[in-house]
Amino acid sequence: MFTSERELEDRLATPSAALVADAGRLNGDLVVLGAGGKMGPSLVRLARRALDAAGRGSARVYAVSRWSDDAAARALADEGVDVVRHDLMGGDDLAGLPDAANVVFMVGAKFGTSAAPYQAWAVNAALPAAVARRYRDSVIAAFSTGNVYPLAHLASGGCAEEDQPGPVGEYAMSCLGRERVFEHAAAAYGTRVAILRLNYAVDLRYGVIADIAAAVAAGEPVDVTTGHVNVVWQGYANEVALRSLLHARAPEAFTLNLTGPETASVRRIAIRLGAALGVEATFTGEESGTALLSDASRCHGLFGYPEVPLDTLIAWQAGWLSRGLPLSGKPTKFALRDGRF
Repeated sequence: MFTSERELEDRLATPSAALVADAGRLNGDLVVLGAGGKMGPSLVRLARRALDAAGRGSARVYAVSRWSDDAAARALADEGVDVVRHDLMGGDDLAGLPDAANVVFMVGAKFGTSAAPYQAWAVNAALPAAVARRYRDSVIAAFSTGNVYPLAHLASGGCAEEDQPGPVGEYAMSCLGRERVFEHAAAAYGTRVAILRLNYAVDLRYGVIADIAAAVAAGEPVDVTTGHVNVVWQGYANEVALRSLLHARAPEAFTLNLTGPETASVRRIAIRLGAALGVEATFTGEESGTALLSDASRCHGLFGYPEVPLDTLIAWQAGWLSRGLPLSGKPTKFALRDGRF
């Protein structure tokens, strides 16, 4: 159980032995684009600690963002990260970004894009094209989303990487556009690329379990129309992103579903959270036979199962709320089924 955000951050940034070993195999520096988002600071901190533990303290880790949160930027700088203030969508010349042999691309636009779909395409597809040209000689690990798949029947076990995409809504379509742009870089420039289809990362301050817990704690009914989900501990997701740099390839990009092994029941998660919080969970809607689900067997075969199982994530989330620790206020909106974010 965690008693502070600092304890959570330290856990998220503690590299496994496998990550340290792989960090020792990486050549050159690392630049993380979009490092100021929900997952970025913990990934950057994790990368810095893994490189240091691997004896590669001279390798630089550049964290690129607008950095509206000055405290987060200062905290990373204090740990030896090179903080770079750059507005990737502000018309600044990408040539001004630092050179690096390795790139993790974390930039994305989701919420509010149904009202301004052009914004989704500008951030999720046009910007990656510019980044792919700028870093054509680097290795790129690019975050994508399981939303590029259609809703899957529960008995299917989720969509696999070989399944045809079926994005629902402009956000999901623009994310598939991002993938296609990076795939083009792999084919046209020989850029080694790894594409990570993530759904959904859990950090205790945000995520599907946090969304469910907040509703239960507030006495609000939990909508179970989208009654099943995949979730994964954010520390594992960040480790896989960094380790995937060694699996990036060209001319065909390496694509990987990144999530936990369970098809988790929203209703059961809510009931267990309610029991831990001393509140009876209530519900609205009826479970559909489909949900956004991914088969991450390839990921688990390469990198092992997530070290934090679902049971532990639920217990940690209940303890987090019981202690009055903060939530991000950024819901996942996982229950939406029409792709309109």
